[in-house]
Amino acid sequence: MNETLETLQRWIDESRCTVFFGGAGVSTESGIPDFRSVDGLYNQKYRWPPETILSRSFFNRNPEEFYRFYRDKMLCLDAKPNAAHRKLAELEAAGKLRSVVTQNIDGLHQMAGSQRVWELHGSVHRNHCMRCKTAYPVEFIRDSTGVPTCTCGGIVKPDVVLYEEGLDNRVIEGAVHDIRSADLLIIGGTSLAVYPAAGLIDYFSGRHIVLINKTPTPCDDRADLVLTGPIGQLLDQIRVDA
Repeated sequence: MNETLETLQRWIDESRCTVFFGGAGVSTESGIPDFRSVDGLYNQKYRWPPETILSRSFFNRNPEEFYRFYRDKMLCLDAKPNAAHRKLAELEAAGKLRSVVTQNIDGLHQMAGSQRVWELHGSVHRNHCMRCKTAYPVEFIRDSTGVPTCTCGGIVKPDVVLYEEGLDNRVIEGAVHDIRSADLLIIGGTSLAVYPAAGLIDYFSGRHIVLINKTPTPCDDRADLVLTGPIGQLLDQIRVDA
């Protein structure tokens, strides 16, 4: 283990309250593409750019095209948790990690065993009728054609936060509470370019900020420790002593 990883190990061991804040890069090692890399969704060719398709106004006026894109690019149901997801769940089970705050909607943290997860942008695994609020599993969206509809006739919408929509207040309050309470904040797999989610790290006033990412971020100069590389490969080297 190199010197920077040894420092991270020591800080985790000494911390009384660690919180992890993560983005799309946490799931790329599970085969889920991110949005902003060279191979990400923002650099693929569609009739409309992904940020337009994934907006609430586009959903309202062209739901059929929204769902065609959503099924094709946003549902990665064969993906499995990678080493990063598993290590974070292991740290939580050992009492070393308070919670995970994630921008991801894939549910892989819970699949790995994490219990306290604040999903800032919702989850593909939760879907509700916009009219009667009946809940539907993700498989209902996957297996439907066109615009998925409830037995009442209402549109079944994924519980994901689209552009032009606000974040869930309960989730924000929980994430802010945990970040404020932490003395160690580990930020991983995120460009810290998506607001208001990225602004949550401003609530941290603890001892150490650690940044783990493949590329530089706007907040590197705020970090006490920066690790560059695939987050799963790096976190997998952390020892967990219950």
